[in-house]
Amino acid sequence: MAGREVDFLLIGGGVASASCARTLRQEGADGSILLVGRESDAPYERPPLSKEYLRGGDAVPVETGPDVDVLTRTSVMKLDAGERVARLSNKEEVRFGKALIATGAMVRRLRVDGSDLDGIHYLRTIPNSDAIRGDAQSAGRVVLIGGSYIACELAASLTAMGISCAMLMQEEVTLERHFGRDVGHWVQRRLEERGVEVHGGDELARFEGDGRVERVVSAGGVELEAGCVVLGTGVQPDVMLARGAGLEIGELGGVRCDVRLESSVPGIYVAGDVAEYDSPLHGGPAKVEHHEVAIAHGRTAALNMLGRAVEHDMVPYFWSDLADWATLEYVGVGGGEAVVRGSLEGDEFIVHYVDGDRVVGAVTCGRPQELMQARSLIAERTPVDRAEL
Repeated sequence: MAGREVDFLLIGGGVASASCARTLRQEGADGSILLVGRESDAPYERPPLSKEYLRGGDAVPVETGPDVDVLTRTSVMKLDAGERVARLSNKEEVRFGKALIATGAMVRRLRVDGSDLDGIHYLRTIPNSDAIRGDAQSAGRVVLIGGSYIACELAASLTAMGISCAMLMQEEVTLERHFGRDVGHWVQRRLEERGVEVHGGDELARFEGDGRVERVVSAGGVELEAGCVVLGTGVQPDVMLARGAGLEIGELGGVRCDVRLESSVPGIYVAGDVAEYDSPLHGGPAKVEHHEVAIAHGRTAALNMLGRAVEHDMVPYFWSDLADWATLEYVGVGGGEAVVRGSLEGDEFIVHYVDGDRVVGAVTCGRPQELMQARSLIAERTPVDRAEL
């Protein structure tokens, strides 16, 4: 297999590469496509790992399209952007015409006393979710570190499985950094109503145990018994390959690319968590880490690989399931003052985030049609009156 040549090399085994491959075929590309991913599984949906899959469901594979070669358990060790050559961990050398860098992100690991004890987990892959499920079922109680998507979704899922949970977070209320205090309080109340113990405005100091974690201790002196711990402490873009290839790294920490997702090297595109792109909607560089955004990036990169000159100006869309009792959907670019419509107490609301006289984001529970209207307001930059919202 040495000396393989391909028209399109897609680096990364996630949904961004899968979306790119699928779009290339749908749009008529007849050249050879090679997708290289370091995980043991072919591309799959990551969101269920903290939800349906964790609760015993099946993994959800992602279609890559016809005639796409997929290499799993394989990394690109070195990329020569000028010579258009990639050297793989299986010793193979691949020459390519155009490439996509979609190397994703790595979990941000906390280094505190006791962090090497057994029973401490991070969630990113199928094997991670398998390990968490196995440990949690025999743990007695699970402690979740963090107050964002991963911690909240895990708390909801594990509680639905009958497993006792506690949360320790720096935020005063859950999801405050994403949605503000109103929606954050709503999420936290719903978790607490289902028995989740929440400790906010504090931070992790250390883990204690004899070989295996037994206790979590906070900087504020809170002690939480734990048979299992999961840290939802965020991610950081995996730019190591791109940096080694001489691609420009942006001020937000991602691989710098233009509005068409083309990097500083012509013919090499970027998508997913690793992309830092010129966004017309954000008014400058943007880096958005979410499953649905990665899919959209893959489509845009594929179209531009085919010479379509398409700007990536899609309004980001996110969603978060909290077990079977609530789904939050969000569109927008972040920031702004919250304007609430509907009833937070009645679990049916939409919150618009307004900057000046423009809607820049919106989150809803139970009002999907109004979310699509908000998406149009964001995309078209329509002036709004807060009282009317």
